[in-house]
Order: sequence, then C-alpha cells, then structure tokens
Amino acid sequence: MNLIDVTAVEVATLVQSRQVSAREVALATLVHMERCNPVLNALIHIDPERVLADAEAVDQRLKSATGGTGTLTGATFSVKDNLWMKGRPASQGSRLFADFVAPASAVAVDRLQTAGGVALGGSNCSEFACKGNTTNLVHGATRNPWDTERTPGGSSGGAAAAVAAGMGHLALCTDGGGSTRRPAAHTGVVGFKPSAGAIAHPIGFAEPVFGNSVVGLMARTVEDIAALFDAVAGADPRDPLCVPGVSVPAMGGQLAESMRGLRVAFSPRLGLDVVVDPDVEAAAAKAATWLRDAGADVVEADPTWPQGTSEDALMPLQFSGLAAIHGDAFRRNPQLFDPDIGAQIERGLSLRGADVANALLHREALYRSLANFFSTFDLLLTPTTPCVAWPLQDLGPRSIAGRSVSPRAHAVFTPVFNHVYAPACSVPVALDRQGLPIGVQLVAPRWRDATVLRAAWHLQAAAPARFRHPVPFPPVLA
Repeated sequence: MNLIDVTAVEVATLVQSRQVSAREVALATLVHMERCNPVLNALIHIDPERVLADAEAVDQRLKSATGGTGTLTGATFSVKDNLWMKGRPASQGSRLFADFVAPASAVAVDRLQTAGGVALGGSNCSEFACKGNTTNLVHGATRNPWDTERTPGGSSGGAAAAVAAGMGHLALCTDGGGSTRRPAAHTGVVGFKPSAGAIAHPIGFAEPVFGNSVVGLMARTVEDIAALFDAVAGADPRDPLCVPGVSVPAMGGQLAESMRGLRVAFSPRLGLDVVVDPDVEAAAAKAATWLRDAGADVVEADPTWPQGTSEDALMPLQFSGLAAIHGDAFRRNPQLFDPDIGAQIERGLSLRGADVANALLHREALYRSLANFFSTFDLLLTPTTPCVAWPLQDLGPRSIAGRSVSPRAHAVFTPVFNHVYAPACSVPVALDRQGLPIGVQLVAPRWRDATVLRAAWHLQAAAPARFRHPVPFPPVLA
C-alpha cells in the first residue's frame, strides 16, 4: 500500500481500523521526504525521532481508547514557519528569529494534534510571510515540484510544494493576502482561506496587517480540507476577530449537496484593469460551465469597487505594520533583513498617519461594496492568479499574456478578500500548455465557508482527475 498517495481522510480510516499504524504512516512519509525535500527545500526544522514518537503516541491513544480516534488520526501535516509549535523552532524566515523556539502552540496546531494529526515540522516561507515567492536568508528558496526551476509562489510556498509532492497529507499555513491560495494554485493543490475569525489564532507572532491574516489550510482534496477545517475551526475569546455566538457549521456530508439555486457571479477580471493569461482565462470560463452544469445559476458579473481600488491602495497597512513591529531592529541592523522586506519597512517608516488612515477607510469601503454585491449573489468565481508559476529567481512574473507587468501582478485576485474577511478557496482545475497547474478561486460572504467548500467539491468532481495523487518530479536537479 502506498501511504503517500492516500488522502488524510483515507489514512485516518486505515489507522482507526488498525490496517496500518500511525507510526507506519509517519515512517513512510519521512522516507519519501528524504528523497524529495533535498530537491524542493519545502520542509524545515524536521526531527524524525520526534515525528515517530508523536505517531507512536497516537497509536497508544488509539489502543487505550483514550483518544486519537478523530477524523484525522495518523494524518501527517506541516506547519508554516510563522506559526508556533510548542518546543519547536519558528523563524518566520528571518535572521531575527533564527534561534527562536515557540513557547506554546497555535490553537490550530493544538486542535489538529488533538484530532490525531502527526506534525512533521515546519514549512518554508518568505520573511515575515510578506512576499509572493518563497525564499529567505535563513533557509533559502523552495522549488515547485511541477518544475523545479520555478517558484511555488508565496508566502506559503513550502507548504504547497510539500503537499503537492506528498510530503505530508495536510498543511497549516497563513493567508494575509493570498499566501495560501496562490501557492496552492501554482502547485495543483487545494488552498482554503476561511472567514476571518473562523479559526481562532490568538497565540503566535504579531501580524503585520492586523485583521487580514488567518490560518489557511492546504490539502490535495476538498474532502481533506473539509475534515481539516472541522478539526481546527472554532472561536477563542482571546482572538478579537472571533465573533461571540457566531461559528461556522461542521461540513460533515454537505460537500456533495446540490448547487441548485445558488447564484454565482463569474468575474474573469474581478472588474479591475488587469492582465490575464489566455490559458487561465479559458480554465476559469470552463469552471463557470462546470458550476452551471452542477445546477448553479451562473452569470458573468463584476463587483463594483470604490474608486482607486488596487493592492497599492491597501499596501500602506502592510508597510506600516512591518515598520511598527520590526522598524527598530531594521534601523539597528538592516543587513539582517531580506532586501525586499527592508524596502517595505523603509516605505512603512516614511508613511504619514493619514496614509494609513486612508487605507483603512478604503478597506471599509471595500467591505460595504462586497456586501452589496453579495446581496445579489451567493458565490463569486474568479481566477486565483492571472498566470502560472514563474522562474525561481524572479520576485514575480516579468510578463503575463506577452505584456510586461510589475512583480505584484500575480497577486491581483486575492488580497481584497482578506481585507473584507471573506472565505475563499483555490481549486486546481487545469494545466496550461506548458503542463503547469491553474487554479480558480471561489469566494462567499463571511461565515459562508460551507458554501465555498461545497462549490469547490463540485469543481473538483468535474475537473480532470490529475491532482488526486502527488505529482512526480525529478529526484535530482537537472
């Protein structure tokens, strides 16, 4: 039995029925990792002895009937390097935190381990999770398993590359502007950004953009995402984004429910002046057809945004957040920082209070605009990114559809939904003419996470079955 090919839900069934042990699953994953990770550089802070000890503890709980019988018993997972696991390193890809050991675990990590998950270790990310590729001065660059000369995107590129290559069934990430969804699209996996406050996150590093970043989830199937979400979702009074008395329902068996009656807006460019690759356009249009075939009422429609809407209008929040948290350290020793992050901090240090207030006011206007849009529609379908993965050495794509673009042109479809707290999911639906994955994005109003995942399941069912198993890739660099 190939324990790398099976899903997290399937692994849990096998372990619970005693057909395999959690230790056997962990050992198979570690052996696979020895082959893959030297090529991809996706996972970091790996302690094989601890992984096996944690798996054996799951087996013991299962035998004693004192626990370990959750829906994810024995499933292996990675944790992004900006999330805390008690007693393990967490560097945020920064030299400032190269020796940091987490004093506690993030709530999502605790909940997943309670559900029987076995932690492998960290996944590589860009410094402070604030870049669109995955490279840093501490751990180096992560490669895309579909083409090792390309990036998996960022900032959760390590998680995406690991899941795509079968190095762990699941991944806990963060998404502050698309950091889960875009790498998922570039590596052919499912990436889910829940509603802000759906997964409590009160323990860990300070976030540069307050309110934007949430715990994101990655897996190879929507079923695994739903099971993972059920395991880690829930409020905590220490998290100001959690709303008392409001929670998302357990997914259970809802995924296959009919789409009939759902009003879906298909927005090829999100109503913005952006460049999109023709293969991406075609894949998104095909996805709209699949939702229509599944019973949804699909029409082409764009949200109406406030004047001046673009990522640039909102970036003062990230720049000022980085400056507030790390500005003093940057002034003392700028050589410790990735030059791209240093440039963002310098921007933040030069901003006026009015610049930050204008960005906050723009965020409020975005929230109202999307609320008005969702009074007509239940769901929004867009591309996740306007292009496929680009060469490893570049900060972003140099061109899209034959037109020169800025390095952030790949990020046009995702950040706005962080600013309005909405759930969004990237689903792999096609390969471009080079054989690289393309993802589409589904978005719903806040707390309608179940609607997003149900639509994602229908897209997964309609798409070619090429993303179910880990992608093979060369064991050595060409």
